[in-house]
Amino acid sequence: MAATPDQPTPATPRRKAGRHRGEGQWAVGHHTPLNGNEQFKKDDDGLNVRTRIETIYARRGFDSIDPNDLRGRMRWWGLYTQRKPGIDGGKTAVLEPEELDDRYFMLRVRIDGGRLTTAQLRVIGEVSQEYARGTADITDRQNIQLHWIRIEDVPAIWEKLEAVGLSTTEACGDCPRVILGSPVAGIAADEIIDGTPAVDEIHDRYIGDKEFSNLPRKFKTAISGSPVQDVVHEINDIAFVGVVHPEHGPGFDVWVGGGLSTNPRLAERLGAWVPLDEVPDVWAGVVGIFRDYGYRRLRNRARLKFLMADWGPAKFRRVLEDEYLKRPLVDGPAPEQPSSRWRDHVGVHPQRDGRFYVGFAPRVGRVDGSTLAKIADLAAAHGSDRLRTTVEQKMLVLDVAGDRVDSLVAGLEALGFQVKPSPFRRGTMACTGIEFCKLAIVETKARGASLIDELERRLPDFDEPLTINVNGCPNACARIQTADIGLKGQLVLDDDGNQVEGYQVHLGGALGLEAGFGRKVRGLKVTSAELPDYVERVLVRFQEEREDGERFAAWAARASAESLS
Repeated sequence: MAATPDQPTPATPRRKAGRHRGEGQWAVGHHTPLNGNEQFKKDDDGLNVRTRIETIYARRGFDSIDPNDLRGRMRWWGLYTQRKPGIDGGKTAVLEPEELDDRYFMLRVRIDGGRLTTAQLRVIGEVSQEYARGTADITDRQNIQLHWIRIEDVPAIWEKLEAVGLSTTEACGDCPRVILGSPVAGIAADEIIDGTPAVDEIHDRYIGDKEFSNLPRKFKTAISGSPVQDVVHEINDIAFVGVVHPEHGPGFDVWVGGGLSTNPRLAERLGAWVPLDEVPDVWAGVVGIFRDYGYRRLRNRARLKFLMADWGPAKFRRVLEDEYLKRPLVDGPAPEQPSSRWRDHVGVHPQRDGRFYVGFAPRVGRVDGSTLAKIADLAAAHGSDRLRTTVEQKMLVLDVAGDRVDSLVAGLEALGFQVKPSPFRRGTMACTGIEFCKLAIVETKARGASLIDELERRLPDFDEPLTINVNGCPNACARIQTADIGLKGQLVLDDDGNQVEGYQVHLGGALGLEAGFGRKVRGLKVTSAELPDYVERVLVRFQEEREDGERFAAWAARASAESLS
């Protein structure tokens, strides 16, 4: 049964309090590293690797890089080695890291709140064209990722990005990752509260600071005052969701302990209302708990969601108040249901100042450097200096005068983007996949794009909101468990007994309305070649069997296994 946003059902069962001995928690005196990751972090802070990149590795080349820097500390500056070409998915879990590593890197550009100026987007496009073979992907965490980066070029790339106020600081690693923010913060006519000042203060005070640069695992943050609830707050380590307190007015409801991967769990409310100016302190308190009490013994149990599963929200709030804030928090109300079934802001929408913002849909987040530069030029030509990325791999142009909207829309469509996309283009996401990712088992980006084309051709009249999330491995970077149709990449057998690329199917996941994880039908796996036929078949049955106004997720929860196969 799906869980409601204010009463999420943890996928991880609650454990008895007191399961702390041997978990590597600093707060109870366990400072001896219990695995290789904890050892290299103790040996040297990840932030320190930048100096070695600039003074040694960029000058001497790939072969000079220390292995603990290459596969560890360089993540603190947004760098991962990408997958060596030609290695099939069957070898992903078999080969050693050095066998999977290419001599090139993925570089993640950190974009807090999804906020970009035209100058910043233009520079990302230029870097892509000059140093990344034109690659650029908009991620579902509002970042932009580049590929084919040589270590020799990294200092020059940093110089170009930082000249326009961008960085790659702590874009990866066991540290506070990018801060998700509403892409329409400060401009939406229906906004409850603008969280931008909190995003900025957290970034300025804490990102790149060694106070929080050695956490047990990555830490994900979301802040939004939009009634659309547009930052997937249910699956972040900490989220601040806009609410109106009956006595104190607009502020934020605090959620803690969400995350997906192989042990998915919805965040839980602490039941606390926080005013805007106190968000950074509360955020720092929660991160401090994670740093001090988080489990460091096993990497697969080191996310904050496992501590929350053991403690529960009441104890977590008590420790936060007593040990970190040194004061009680104000009790507060739960958020209302999201005001829209779509949370991506695609389309033409009025701003509070009388101008408009225009949201458009790339296919599965894939763009390229030349096109990014053209988007920046197009926005500037229509009087805008501000763009936004979204957690659905989409992009917005802000501040467009009413008499220039049609021209902007036409320009975007000329670049291959749609402002009124089909549900399939609008609702399909894909992770990086086997093309570049060392963890992937199957291809995703091209598969997702071709699936969109096939479904638009086969089901031209389908007009229901629908999410299709394609992931290359079990780690759920593309949020497969929370999609209407989630596709987890794995190797499967075709009708002739050959091992081929395919997907395990999750059906009926959701965030927002009746948030919960998708249903796995026993034995339901499809090959990549069969995927369009399968999705078409399921959507036709949905249309035939649904009750009036019924969402896909609700139908999938009650449908027979035969209807879903």
